[in-house]
Amino acid sequence: MTALAPARLGPRDVLRVGGVGLRTRPMRAFLSALGIAIGIAAMMSVVGISSSSGAELDRTLSALGTNLLTVGPGRTILGDDAELPLDAEAMIGRMDGIGAVSAIGRVGGDAKVYRSERIPDVQTNGIVAYAARTDLLDTVGATIHSGAWLNAATERFPAVVLGSRTAQRLGIGAAGPDTQVVVGGVRCTVVGVLDPVPLAEELDSAALVGWPAAARWLGFDEHPTTVYTRPDESSLASVRGRLAATANPSAPNEVDVSRPSDALAAKQATSQAFAGLLLGVGAVALLVGGVGVANTMVISVLERRPEVGLRRSLGATRGQIRTQFLAESLLLSALGGAGGLLIGAAVTAGYATYKAWPVVVPPWAPAGGLAATLAIGAVAGLYPAMKAARLSPTEALQTP
Repeated sequence: MTALAPARLGPRDVLRVGGVGLRTRPMRAFLSALGIAIGIAAMMSVVGISSSSGAELDRTLSALGTNLLTVGPGRTILGDDAELPLDAEAMIGRMDGIGAVSAIGRVGGDAKVYRSERIPDVQTNGIVAYAARTDLLDTVGATIHSGAWLNAATERFPAVVLGSRTAQRLGIGAAGPDTQVVVGGVRCTVVGVLDPVPLAEELDSAALVGWPAAARWLGFDEHPTTVYTRPDESSLASVRGRLAATANPSAPNEVDVSRPSDALAAKQATSQAFAGLLLGVGAVALLVGGVGVANTMVISVLERRPEVGLRRSLGATRGQIRTQFLAESLLLSALGGAGGLLIGAAVTAGYATYKAWPVVVPPWAPAGGLAATLAIGAVAGLYPAMKAARLSPTEALQTP
């Protein structure tokens, strides 16, 4: 006599029986999936925003170039502030491999910047007055937000170009012939306002006056504070090694040479380290969501013991019962994961758009999030599924 074989569950049947618990208890399923969704959304957002920030940095460096070097005074042997020679800019400009050179010089003394003469002296807003060369704009890759840059005419008169933060602190939205500020006690017409300068952030909080005007009206001693250079890419390393000795041959140890793009890259590395910390927080949230799914499945098994007993008495095998509850756990986690991916992608797109960054979501992020979701669902549902499969039909049917 041929033994009867139990009916086999196809993939469609597994999905149907696995979704029974979700359909009959939708609110519980929603709350359990919400924990998974929050964890996945947090991880997805952190990865997406970090990637978008990195893409913006790459785009910025590609537009501005990574070959900008700055030369500034360091410290003397006695620890005092050093000073660049008067001809430091000219000596650097004669070096082989130099494409462009420009400079700014801090105007010392009482050259504070105010909106008007009625502003108290202590309210300087951290604004620094600098003398600037007319070729500074092209050398550092800055752009004008409003008005115009200094030229051969305006550099000789009390005219000033404000950095982006300076204009904001002074309450100036745009340049104009009727817009004036007080620099070192001298009223200067605001002829321009700069956009933020990523490779020369000191200019954002500056008030820039022409070199001859600063010497004539503000008592500027004409010593450069920062010399900006644009070496050829092929000569970058060689030029960087010779800049200190060229700028101050008598005391090269008193010269600081830096590469602003390195500072931007370091800032990005710091942001990525912080993003890693937030990613860990998202992983903890995902783990908590997995615990919630496991708790839901345990309760589901306890509540559905009569159903398990009835199915067993009608011929369902232990493996089919185990598959049913495991499928339910996977479906619950998958729903939460899909929701989390959508939320994370929306948060990334919204934040990147707000910051005017390119929206970048690495392809591995949604794939990894979905894989993590299914792994959490499998682990969370394994114990409840095995517990349900071990129930005997008589024991399960006796449950009130």
